[in-house]
Parts: sequence; structure tokens; C-alpha cells
Amino acid sequence: MSKRGLILISALLIFVLLSFVALYFGYFLISPAGFDKKEEIFIVEKGSGLRTVAAELERRRLIKGKNLFMLWVFLKGSTGDIKAGEYSLNQSMPPVRIFHILTSGAVRTYPLTIPEGLTAEQIADILAKKNLVNKMEFISLVREKTLAASYRIDGPSVEGYLFPDTYLISKDMGARELIDLMVNRFWDVLNDLIRGQKTSMPVLEIVTLASIVEKETGLAEERPVIASVFLNRLKKRMRLESDPTVIYGLKGFDGNLKRKDLHVRSPYNTYVNFGLPPGPIANPGRDSLMAVISPAKTDYLYFVSRNDGSHHFSATLKEHNRAVVRYQKRRRSISGRKK
Repeated sequence: MSKRGLILISALLIFVLLSFVALYFGYFLISPAGFDKKEEIFIVEKGSGLRTVAAELERRRLIKGKNLFMLWVFLKGSTGDIKAGEYSLNQSMPPVRIFHILTSGAVRTYPLTIPEGLTAEQIADILAKKNLVNKMEFISLVREKTLAASYRIDGPSVEGYLFPDTYLISKDMGARELIDLMVNRFWDVLNDLIRGQKTSMPVLEIVTLASIVEKETGLAEERPVIASVFLNRLKKRMRLESDPTVIYGLKGFDGNLKRKDLHVRSPYNTYVNFGLPPGPIANPGRDSLMAVISPAKTDYLYFVSRNDGSHHFSATLKEHNRAVVRYQKRRRSISGRKK
């Protein structure tokens, strides 16, 4: 056989071989490892390399061969594209789809609800109980002034700006990512609320007063009225005398506010100090923020609990004292304003 013939035969054999490899490779990529569609949770740890991920996929019988999988990823030039996180996979998924899921960041998400009116420390407790954050790390970040400044917050911490809402989160999110999520949501909501509204209050004052309103009542319809009470008192240079502000400034509060607590020297004690406290005392929701931005128009200066979750509002001290006698017969009013 001539040299030319040998070359042609060799070329043909190589072509057949390459075609066979290509067909087998293609079949591998589109052929699932099994038919079971039962969801499996597959976790890619931070720092995991392609070899580790491929070996675990094979061990879990989600792919048929780790070496072919790695070769394909290498040929694609995507060896560093797999993202850490928790994923939902199953055996009926072909390798090409599994790779797409792992590189697209389509991580498994869970709903996380942050109730209105919690402090940053209470939010940290919720997150820590769900094993999402280290509580001390979260609180340390909350109180980091440079972090607050990076969010355009005029204050020493992000207390008050951790917006209460239901979020979809992944379990690989850390403390910083969760704070980012909540603070960015706050700005979205606030910007939406103030659009078209006439308010000259700085954001820090809006959030601080909204946090007090949030803690004073659980009734959405009362919040604009309570906001008006505090704004009226501020205009008249009267102390706010809000129990929740005192409580926020107390260390180790046992749930029972005592008369002596009202005299404790604290920047947050509005029985001692005039004006607003230096910052928010909780993280207010949409209704409380809106109540401060657009308060009710009233001449009320006082309110007292009716002991049913609602309040009686008064414009004069005389009227207020009568309301105290009526609704708090068994309790002496510990202030000239309420409760």
C-alpha cells in the first residue's frame, strides 16, 4: 500500500475515533445518571474546587463519570465558574443541566421573615437561631460606623435601617449579605414613600421617630395620630416621654419598667432629655415610616392606653388626666403624658 493510502486510512481511523469520542462525550452530557426525580440537596462549600465537586456529584450518583465531567468543564474553560451554595438537583438531570445550575448561582432559597419593631439584637437572635449568622459578628457589623456610612446612613449604626419584611435567602449568605439585603430594601421603601410627599425632616429623624411610633402601638390606624402627638410635642419643646426609648437605653431590662428607670441618665431617656434620641430604637415598618412622613393633623399632646391595644388621645393635660383615671384606675400615671 502506498504512503498516500496509509495516510488516508490513518486519517479515516482518526476521524472515526474522534467521531466516536464526540458522540460518546455528547451522549454523556445529555444523558442523565438515572430516572429518579426526587430532589436532593447538593451543597457546594466555599472554596471547593472542580475535582471536589465532580467527585461528590459522582458519589451521589448525580453524574456517571467525574473525569468526563471535569474534562468537559476544562474544555469549556469554565473551571472556576461553579458557585458556592445550596442547590436542588436530581438524578434525572443531565450533566449539562447540572453544570448550568451550579454555575448560574440558582441556589435554593428559603423565606425569612423579620417582624416589625425588632431591635438589631433581636434580629440577630432570629438569624442565629436559624444558624445563618454568628450573633456577635452580626451585631459588630450593625454597630460599625464605616459600614453605616457606606449605606449613606447618618448615624453610628444601621439600627433602624434593617427593614422588616419577608426575604428569600440562601443558606450561604453571611451577616454582611443579609445586612445588605435589609438596608437596600429600606432605601427602596423609603424612596417610594417620600416620592411626592412634602417633608423637610432628615432621614435620621424620620427613622428615629418612626421607630418610636412602631414601639408605641401595634395598630396601623393609630400610627399617624401617635406621630402627630410626638411632632406636636417637639414643636412645643416638650419632652417626648416615651417609655420605649427609656427601655432601649436600659441594660438588662427585665420587662418591668419602674419609676426609678425614668430618671436613669441615658441619651435615649426622653423623660430626661428634650428632643429625639440620638438614633432609632427599633427597625420600623412601612406604616410607621409613612406615619411620620405624612402624620395626621391633630392638636393632641397626650395619649394613654385603653388596655385593649388602643389609645385615648387628648389635647390638654386636664383631659388626659381624666382619661388616665378612666382607663388606668388601678395604675397611677407615671408621667404627665401617658401610662
